[in-house]
Amino acid sequence: MLVLTRQVNESIVIGDDIEITIVAIAGDKVRLGISAPARVAVHRKEIAQAIKAENLKAAGADSQHVGDLSKLMGKKQPGEGGKPGQPA
Repeated sequence: MLVLTRQVNESIVIGDDIEITIVAIAGDKVRLGISAPARVAVHRKEIAQAIKAENLKAAGADSQHVGDLSKLMGKKQPGEGGKPGQPA
């Protein structure tokens, strides 16, 4: 891990297009300003973890629903062998 010391209004640059600026320091809190392209997601760590957990939860639910629908339609699920729509 790279550890840097910065003062208010000083910046750190990551790559060519991400800049992190120290906006304010108050007690034990540091306020950061982050300039990054729209294609780069910027989140607090706890928010990023919550997003990841929700995405995993949603992906699992979708897989279960696809499996249920396949059974209702009489089709084999991927990995069951044979051609879709044919009995086992």
